[in-house]
Amino acid sequence: MNRRLFLKNTGVLTLAASAAACTPSAMRIAKKQVNILHSSRYLPKLRISMDRVIKETVGLRPYRTLGPRIEKEELGSKTLVHNYGHGGSGWSLSWGSAELAADLVISSGEKKVAVVGCGVIGLTTARMLQFRGYDVTIYTKEMAPNITSSKATGTWSPSHRLIDKENISPEFFEKFKRAHTTSFRTYQNLLGLGDYVVWTDSYSVRNEPRLEQDHDVDESDEKYAFMNVLPQTVALKKDEHPFKADYVYRSTSMVFNIPSLLKLYTDDFLRFGGKVKIQEFKSLEDFDALAEKCVVNCTGIGAKQITNDECLTPISGQLAFLIPQNYVDYRINTRGAYTINRKDGMIVGGTHNMGSWNTTPSKEDTEKMVMAIKNVADQMYT
Repeated sequence: MNRRLFLKNTGVLTLAASAAACTPSAMRIAKKQVNILHSSRYLPKLRISMDRVIKETVGLRPYRTLGPRIEKEELGSKTLVHNYGHGGSGWSLSWGSAELAADLVISSGEKKVAVVGCGVIGLTTARMLQFRGYDVTIYTKEMAPNITSSKATGTWSPSHRLIDKENISPEFFEKFKRAHTTSFRTYQNLLGLGDYVVWTDSYSVRNEPRLEQDHDVDESDEKYAFMNVLPQTVALKKDEHPFKADYVYRSTSMVFNIPSLLKLYTDDFLRFGGKVKIQEFKSLEDFDALAEKCVVNCTGIGAKQITNDECLTPISGQLAFLIPQNYVDYRINTRGAYTINRKDGMIVGGTHNMGSWNTTPSKEDTEKMVMAIKNVADQMYT
């Protein structure tokens, strides 16, 4: 082909293509594509149905109307330090609460300490004491996965079911502030060490223009400014998400892969010379019978029977575990249910039964929660 003719023809074609790309309709398409590509429009679709449910559990949150009990008392010749009653905030506040409890142990003058309870509060308390040079033995009725901490959702929720608002005092505030700060910093230090702690986007999919408020403190109060450690919640436009809903909000928070973390804490405790002994405790007299002169009570909801704490009550919460979808890296929160993405499964939850001691899963509750999420997932754009 004649070179001049070839360049002339290709030049005409290029100009034609450029002109077409500049037409109003093409520009609208391009703009829409840009909006979509720089949004959350393309999210992997959830596979959710009852036949994918592989496990159901019910955990009892140890809710205390006065807030967590982190205080010291004398029990005969022993020093007893309490660290229990964190409601739905135990995982989030565990390391900071452990630090507060460890401070109270110092005054005992003892170097050998008994920690009663092997949930996340007991394990982090034991590790914090080891950091300070104590010889620690954990006494526990059961270990993971047969403990309440294994039945938690595992998200950063430091003020969830934590205290009756009218009981917030200056003393509570100072303890909460320190526990919050220490715990958040500790979890950030676990980032990059595997998938123990991950940051995850959550989408609140709703038909009404409001966000769910599920906190026991007023985060808008300036004195709680220290809690502003997460990205701000964003209201998304229609072309910025794949959900067929009137209102969609995106927030970002931490998710704890609970089985991995409990194993990490337990392995580290044993590796640094800790000992675990299986023993059941039913009363304070059982604490008094221990050889150690200093005992830290981290028994969670079990403290109700042991200490007869009238301020402590259970809040049962049911979870359904579905076959894992490791490629799904987001959460959904809608009326009646939410999802949590963890390595041990796609978790669906949403029940809060105040005062219930029932730990038998309800098939009806599972069906309601699964269907609530399924209705959202089935209507996602593909």
